[in-house]
Amino acid sequence: MIAEATVDCYNDSEQSGGLFNMMEENLVLPFKTSVLGVDVIVEKLDISPPDEIVAVCRRDRHRVRIPILDLPLPQKRPAGAEWIEAYRHWSR
Repeated sequence: MIAEATVDCYNDSEQSGGLFNMMEENLVLPFKTSVLGVDVIVEKLDISPPDEIVAVCRRDRHRVRIPILDLPLPQKRPAGAEWIEAYRHWSR
């Protein structure tokens, strides 16, 4: 999966962007998860400096950006969650 997302990439920034694009295309949003014991809805993904993929999470009217590396996935994973796992593997 990582090779598929990064096939034409020349550096870490481009590779992160390639993995972001695959997540954006394949991860079914929104989905519910729990962050520090609080239920949130993952509404969308974003990429922020320095090329870190983040999940934009909402609870009521509050929104927070959580690095996808730190986002706990729900027990019943949403379709496309394998791309999050691929990104986590790549980032090591």
